[in-house]
Amino acid sequence: MEVAINSRLYQQASAYAQKRGLNLTTVIENFLMRFVGTSKNATEQEVPDVVQSLLGAGEKVSEDDMNAREAYYEYLEEKYK
Repeated sequence: MEVAINSRLYQQASAYAQKRGLNLTTVIENFLMRFVGTSKNATEQEVPDVVQSLLGAGEKVSEDDMNAREAYYEYLEEKYK
């Protein structure tokens, strides 16, 4: 299978990969995996014991505040009253 790519873009991507000590093919594969939402070892990855022990710990946050920013700011406001 062949993919056509602009030569200038190819050179920039190649320089990017080289600066980071990576193979350009690896960079492109990683990008495409993120783009389609998969990873190489998605089925093989196990959740570490440390993470398992943390599941359910802490207070639940609302669905619209998944990164818990609002909950954190509320905590700080309460703490420093």
